[in-house]
Amino acid sequence: MKYKPFWKPSKKVIEHSNIFKMMQQHGFNNYQDFWKWSVTQKDSFWEETLQNLAIKLQQKYTSIVDVSNGVENPQWLKNAKLNIVDSCFQNDDDSIAIIFQKEGGQLQKVSQKELLELVNRIANGLLKIGLKKGDRIAIDMPMTLEAVAIYLAGIKAGMPIVTIADSFTPNEIAVRLKITKPSIIFTQDVLKRAGKELPLFQKIVDANAPKAVVLEVSEKTINLRSHDMYWTDFVSPNTEFETVIQHPDDIITILFSSGTTGEPKAIPWTHTTPIKGASDGYYHQDIHKNDVVCWPTNLGWMMGPWLVFAALINKATIALYYGAPMGEEFGEFVQYAKVTMLGVIPSFVKYWQHTKCMENFNWDTIKCFSSTGEVSNPNEMEYLMQLANKKPVIEYCGGTEIGGGYVTSTVVQPNIASTFSTQALGGEFVLLDENNNKTTKGELFLLPPIMGLSNTLLNRNHFEVYYKNTPKFEGNLTRRHGDQLLQLENGYYKAQGRVDDAMNLGGIKVSSVQIEAVLNKLSFVKEAAAIAVSPKDGGPSLLVVYYVENPTEVTKEERLQQAKEVVRKQLNPLFKVSDLVKIEKLPRTASNKVMRRTLRDLYESE
Repeated sequence: MKYKPFWKPSKKVIEHSNIFKMMQQHGFNNYQDFWKWSVTQKDSFWEETLQNLAIKLQQKYTSIVDVSNGVENPQWLKNAKLNIVDSCFQNDDDSIAIIFQKEGGQLQKVSQKELLELVNRIANGLLKIGLKKGDRIAIDMPMTLEAVAIYLAGIKAGMPIVTIADSFTPNEIAVRLKITKPSIIFTQDVLKRAGKELPLFQKIVDANAPKAVVLEVSEKTINLRSHDMYWTDFVSPNTEFETVIQHPDDIITILFSSGTTGEPKAIPWTHTTPIKGASDGYYHQDIHKNDVVCWPTNLGWMMGPWLVFAALINKATIALYYGAPMGEEFGEFVQYAKVTMLGVIPSFVKYWQHTKCMENFNWDTIKCFSSTGEVSNPNEMEYLMQLANKKPVIEYCGGTEIGGGYVTSTVVQPNIASTFSTQALGGEFVLLDENNNKTTKGELFLLPPIMGLSNTLLNRNHFEVYYKNTPKFEGNLTRRHGDQLLQLENGYYKAQGRVDDAMNLGGIKVSSVQIEAVLNKLSFVKEAAAIAVSPKDGGPSLLVVYYVENPTEVTKEERLQQAKEVVRKQLNPLFKVSDLVKIEKLPRTASNKVMRRTLRDLYESE
């Protein structure tokens, strides 16, 4: 099959790009030669990247990376001292740090100086209520000005942030609180969506959360618990705060990602993780000073912290729309905020194309889009490009435990819809078949060390999860990730979904086991197996459930409805069961493991 570029970079686009500037400095005429240099000369690449990003160090490192304890235990920026938040405030005081709009409201702008003062007021508020360095802070809020400021304030004060997505059920919130044990949680009274007010504070109460600081957005009053407090009573008037300087491997954030077992993996980010995300933003999304970066997301997913650091470290503006990115008001926000880089998940684009809701807006300021979270559909991505008068889509795939992407695109290469043009700069992987031979279609294994890769997990043995029993490649240790890729004849890549029992639904990674655990409680289910199935024309995965029947009076239609309801209420409203299939017995291995790949093949063949 021939893949034709839908967009080719002009000489002007290439020469304006951050990648081109670096290639010029080193005399590279070919992008692939530049990428190869970035992985064979890691010290030089990352040293220059730190300079390009103006990463602020209080004490310089003695080496970029030390692998004396093995590539699986690298020490990045050895002996340096820093706080990554200091690198987020290096633009002009009056530059716009955040531009935001509430549903039905007007555009509002916050300068860098105003944001820094709010961050400092929050950091002082944390000390005022008795918290100290090392105490953990949870955030369960939508992506707002206050959420971003709380996030930066906690890190600045040396207090790791536990991020929880605002869509989670009380069960899921409770699991995350139990693993991380935060001292305090920030939340809102309600979530405002499409004119409705959805409970948020009540969910954290139901999850038995610790002391809460509650931001009021509703006109209705709520009853706080005796130890909770309102946001207005929490924030300090003091706008000065001295940054807590730490070591590069001190934890700044704890995010969650589903593995193949029921409990989510708790993945710590350190002060070096944001450097990976910011460098991807600099090179691959080509973010420049005073650009406007919009990516509808949440701090509970890695793209939330990614957006904060990739924008602010690159001296760009974060654009936040407080409503759902589905209607015309969001399209208008993108137009009037003058967004230059718009991030999407493919599900958004599918909806936009179906409803044609974004076709009346002028999105000419957009220089590129970026898509992540799900496998995209070429037809939909070409449609997206045309919404901004034919601009490229930077396909971007990575993970919470990577801090950014491992495979992506650039603005200096031809853009083929729904394909990745390159391995991410500074990182390398190999595709291996079932016999551990190099192949063009197979499981992806990362080749450490790579800046941004996790070194620890709070609730798992890190080595066992990522390195145990992985194949050697050319004598070197490889790191497991779980994705499968196809490399095309032209060297580009296409995503082929997961090889393990995890899946991406609506841009959220979840394990089959988590979904099956709630389905198995239904009266008509003896046992269930959840699989993600790729549509024939590409695009986001569909959630399909096979089940062995418990004899019952429940009709076929009621069964599907019950399955949809239990997944929506107990896991996430974004997870939608698309089909429910009865089977005599689930296929299993000799060791009794459910063969979900066999079920995927069976469903796709039928």
